[in-house]
Amino acid sequence: MKKNDVIELEIVDLGADGAGIGKWTDPSGTAEHAMAFFVKDALVGDKIRAKITKLKKTYGYARLTELIEPSCDRIEPKCPIHRQCGGCQIQALSYEKQLAYKQNKIRNHLARIGGLDVDSIPMEPVIGMKEPFRYRNKAQFPIGRDKDGRLAAGFYAARTHTIIPADDCCLGVPQNKEVLAAILQWMEQHQIEPYNEADGTGLVRHVLIRYGFSSKQLMVCIVINGKALPNAEALTDKLLRIEGMTSISISINEQRSNVIMGSTAKTIWGAGYIEDSIGKVRFQISPLSFYQVNPVQTEVLYGKVLEYAGLTGEEVVWDLYCGIGTISLFLAQQAKKVYGIEIVPQAVEDAKRNAQINGIDNAEFYVGEAEDALEKLCGNAPQVVVVDPPRKGCGEKLLDAICKVQPERVVYVSCDSATLARDLKVLCGGGDYVVDRWGGVDLFCQTVHVECVVLMSRVEK
Repeated sequence: MKKNDVIELEIVDLGADGAGIGKWTDPSGTAEHAMAFFVKDALVGDKIRAKITKLKKTYGYARLTELIEPSCDRIEPKCPIHRQCGGCQIQALSYEKQLAYKQNKIRNHLARIGGLDVDSIPMEPVIGMKEPFRYRNKAQFPIGRDKDGRLAAGFYAARTHTIIPADDCCLGVPQNKEVLAAILQWMEQHQIEPYNEADGTGLVRHVLIRYGFSSKQLMVCIVINGKALPNAEALTDKLLRIEGMTSISISINEQRSNVIMGSTAKTIWGAGYIEDSIGKVRFQISPLSFYQVNPVQTEVLYGKVLEYAGLTGEEVVWDLYCGIGTISLFLAQQAKKVYGIEIVPQAVEDAKRNAQINGIDNAEFYVGEAEDALEKLCGNAPQVVVVDPPRKGCGEKLLDAICKVQPERVVYVSCDSATLARDLKVLCGGGDYVVDRWGGVDLFCQTVHVECVVLMSRVEK
């Protein structure tokens, strides 16, 4: 067996990244020659032919070349370029099975990485969407040239910086297509070059689009490799023809890096933000704000956080990694006091402004590392701590801080069940906390990602 050989496989499982896993056995039938292969775009139950792309000692990678017999769970994807794009890793899988896959993924991570006895802890089914498309309120499109040299907007192919042209995405709002068409026309008319990663030349790097599902407001931010946007009035005129246009801005990013946005955004027309609501709470969202991409499921997620927190109106709550205050303000509706900690100063300013907009006076926000909460909030020991960290999870100092202040309950919200499991092992491994309930909410339909919520309670000693 060698690279580029074509083999037949029956797919028996899906990996954490959505790749199908098949076992190849030497035709001689000797067990020692069995090898696992990971095959992108293959589903459990598929019988396939695949070309070997990489071989390791006990496993390998292969590319799907022929579907001999499709899985009974395979469906026709809505997006014609879903395989090339790679953003919707499991769009060809029925939605019912997507939810089952995500539930199993969380369960396996908590058992294998977290060391939890998952059979003894109640797990709630992953909560899915009635319509698992057109749910994203944010999109970031790289701008470049296609293989024929034409201007193009789209998405990077998986693990590359090759742009797959796409003027629409079935996960995003229809307005994205109108915005991209206007920007590409403007670039053509005024001979404005897209950014070229190879030599660092060109102006337009990315287009960020945000849409308020409740407000119907639209924001466009052009990320540029320069100090100013030429012919900005002509672009503004085009964009203002699109219904709901509320904010147009630029973000300067002259760095030779993979970072998309610059550190600041400058408004060139309209407001510097759009508004949206989660439940009864309104938020102002700027180009650089962190805001969940699926507002429908975010309300479901925050409702679950509120349920797990078990607030009676007498509790002090710490919301660590609070961002623009989305969870904090949701919790403040039923808490005595909420303190939010966030390292990004602009996000804290946004959180304070969002509290004022909603007339919420029992929430305070501070700039700093989440682990600095002990020092900043000395004398305001919490009954409940909520953490919603980035994908890399909580730092060791923060986990130590939580164990030190000993809140009655900890609600951990995570977009990565692997780092969640790692952190639960620390919080529960010392005997301070036990996991009471856990579940998932599908904020990222058609992808392998899933939002998780875990409730931990303090062990009385």
